[in-house]
Amino acid sequence: MTTAVLEPLAGRRCHALLNSLHATHFFSPELAEELAALGVNHPRAVNFAVRAAALGPVGAGTVTAVFYNYKHELVARHVPAVWEAASPGAVLAARTRAVDASMRRLLGADAVVCDAMAAAAELALRATEACSRPGRPLYAAHADLPVPGEPHLAYWHATTLLREHRGDGHIATLVAAGLDGLEAVVTHTATGKGMRPKWVLATRGWSRDDWDAARERLRERGLLDAAGELTAAGVALRAEIETETDRLDRAPYEHLGADGVTRLTELARGFAAAAVAAGAFPADLVGKG
Repeated sequence: MTTAVLEPLAGRRCHALLNSLHATHFFSPELAEELAALGVNHPRAVNFAVRAAALGPVGAGTVTAVFYNYKHELVARHVPAVWEAASPGAVLAARTRAVDASMRRLLGADAVVCDAMAAAAELALRATEACSRPGRPLYAAHADLPVPGEPHLAYWHATTLLREHRGDGHIATLVAAGLDGLEAVVTHTATGKGMRPKWVLATRGWSRDDWDAARERLRERGLLDAAGELTAAGVALRAEIETETDRLDRAPYEHLGADGVTRLTELARGFAAAAVAAGAFPADLVGKG
C-alpha cells in the first residue's frame, strides 16, 4: 500500500474524469435499445433499472433513498413495476452489452483493447481495493458484482464502483448539511457546474413549482439571493460539502498513491475527452440557464 501524500484535490479531479466516462452510458442509444428489448421503454424506468439493479428487485422507497434527488412519486411510477418486465440480472447483462457497444462507438475499437485501457483498468481497480461497504449501499451492491474480463469493461466497472462510493458519501454530507434532494440540485446548479434546470425538471420528476419552492427555502436560509445566485453563505456551504465528500472518499486515492492517481487521471482525461468529442452528452446539459 502506498502512503504518499496526495495533493488536496487530486482525488476529486481523478473522480470527475472517471465519472465522465461512466456517465456516458446513461445517454447512449445502445442502453435504450438493450432495455427496450427487455420491455423497458420509458427513459426514467431505464435509468432506475440499470442503476438500481445491483440492489436486487427493490421497491420505490429504496431507490428514492439511494438516488436522493429524484421525486418519490416519479420513482414509484416505475419501481417496482420495472422488475415485472425485466429481472435485475437481465438488466445488468443488458447494461454490460450496452456499455461494451457504446464504448466501442465513442472511443473506437482500437481504444478498448489498447495498453492504455488495460493500464487504466488496473489502476482503477487497485483504487477500489480501499473502498468500504458500510454505510454505502449503492457502492456495496455494485462491489458484489463480478469484475468483467475485458479491460474496457473492467475499467468501466471500476469507475462505477468509484462513482457510487463517492456518491454514497456525498449523500451523507448533503443530509448533514440539511439539504433535501431538490435543494441539493438547486444549489449545485447555482454553482454553474450542475445540470441545467430544464434537464433536472425533465428527468427528476420535479415541477417548476417544486423548483421555485426549493429556491425560496434556500433564500430563507440565506443560501440564495433574490436572483437565485449563491450567497457567500451558499458558496461556503457548497465548498464545505465538497471538502467533506473528499474526506469521505480519500481512501481509494490514498491507496493508489500520488503517482498512480496522476497516471490514472491522465488516462481518464484522454478517454473522457474522446467520449465528449464523439458527442456522448447533450451540448446544453450543464449550466445555470
